[in-house]
Amino acid sequence: MFCRNCGNEVSEKAIMCVACGTPPNAGNKFCYNCKAETTPGAQICMKCGVGLTNSNMQNPDGKDWLTTLLLCFFLGPLGVHRFYTGHTSTGVIQLLTLGGCGIWALIDLIMIITGGFKDAKGNQLVKK
Repeated sequence: MFCRNCGNEVSEKAIMCVACGTPPNAGNKFCYNCKAETTPGAQICMKCGVGLTNSNMQNPDGKDWLTTLLLCFFLGPLGVHRFYTGHTSTGVIQLLTLGGCGIWALIDLIMIITGGFKDAKGNQLVKK
């Protein structure tokens, strides 16, 4: 991953770029994926084609909203959507209780549909 402000390589988990001192996604001069120069208002990198929106920069490997929705709809009582989003401990509990007799799975389904469900890191699910 590259800093959007100065273009230097930074760790995916970096909070701050050590070269320029800004958060890696704070700038708009470079693509975070390929380091190509971008125009300030660009939505897509013209070199590699990745989206440059804030949701993609903050969570480039985010869990897919539709996948989570389908897993919850079809396998909700087994807690598979919880395992997919990284909520392993609550996934095990949901598996053992069959989704709280289906009630917990139904609540999760509603939360996913309304956008209130987040992955284990606290990131919003990504609509791709």
